[in-house]
Amino acid sequence: MYNCSVAGVNYITHFSVDLRNRGDKVKDDTKQTQEVNVTRHMAKRTAKNSVFLDLFQDKKNLLELYKTLHPEDTDATEDTLDIVTIDNVLTDNLYNDLGIMVGNNRLLLLLEAQSSWTVNILIRILLYLAQSYHEYFERTSQSLYKSKKVTMPKPELYVIYTGNKGKKPDTISLSQEFFDGADIDIEIKAKVIYESNKDNIINEYIVFCKVFNEQIKEHGMTKQAVAETIRICKGRNILKQYLSSKEVEVVTIMMSLFDDEQIMRTYAKDIEKETERKAAKKMIKMGKLSLEEIGLCVPTLSFDELKELEAEVMQLV
Repeated sequence: MYNCSVAGVNYITHFSVDLRNRGDKVKDDTKQTQEVNVTRHMAKRTAKNSVFLDLFQDKKNLLELYKTLHPEDTDATEDTLDIVTIDNVLTDNLYNDLGIMVGNNRLLLLLEAQSSWTVNILIRILLYLAQSYHEYFERTSQSLYKSKKVTMPKPELYVIYTGNKGKKPDTISLSQEFFDGADIDIEIKAKVIYESNKDNIINEYIVFCKVFNEQIKEHGMTKQAVAETIRICKGRNILKQYLSSKEVEVVTIMMSLFDDEQIMRTYAKDIEKETERKAAKKMIKMGKLSLEEIGLCVPTLSFDELKELEAEVMQLV
């Protein structure tokens, strides 16, 4: 999603290069514009801290999540839990990945897989786990190059899937999904959590996501869809306390998702149109098709745009 913002900066960079002979002021202004765009880009990423991550920043909710997974651990308190989420493990995209350290002996990684299911999430888990351990050893000042054996927390890996279960498995593994069940030298297994009849904060979050998707289908990517999602969930006692206390923040977070989707669609359309412009120019130069026939091949371009391209081509001849 964020590539389009980066592309926007690239356009400005090219603009600066094209006008570099017009004086330092142009370059300075362009640089300032770039910096503003980057700042806005970062601000959006901060705003889009995702409902998933924002929800569990609250230690009370974090403890509830942990006790959902480990009801037998009656000794756990808010003080025994620490968030160790890593930013940008793979790309600039913001994934809903949450790492929880329980004391010094247990590391929980929870990754949200949204309605588009992919087993590639196992690769994210593998890289996330490696990075988590790397940071843990640094944080605890343990050296991997000394003879003393290091201590490390036991990993627990979970995928929270907000789509429909269907025939999807309760557990996914690297060997099964990528190597046909072969015995491989490194294995990653993750439990997949789906919507259930259980009354817990994880299930409430999954239901919240499904309500959100339903409202988008009905109202489109609008503020009304966000408002209706919050209203319905509060009425059904889904994340009610969180939504009531942080409604303004949640609206901001959810609306930023729409902003990113719209930017991506606009960028894709721009790329498609530019590709068709180049194709149309080539066909005009070949001179074998009429503008009407070329129009059938490049539907994003109007007849007037094709006439303008024809004029450009004729000037170059």
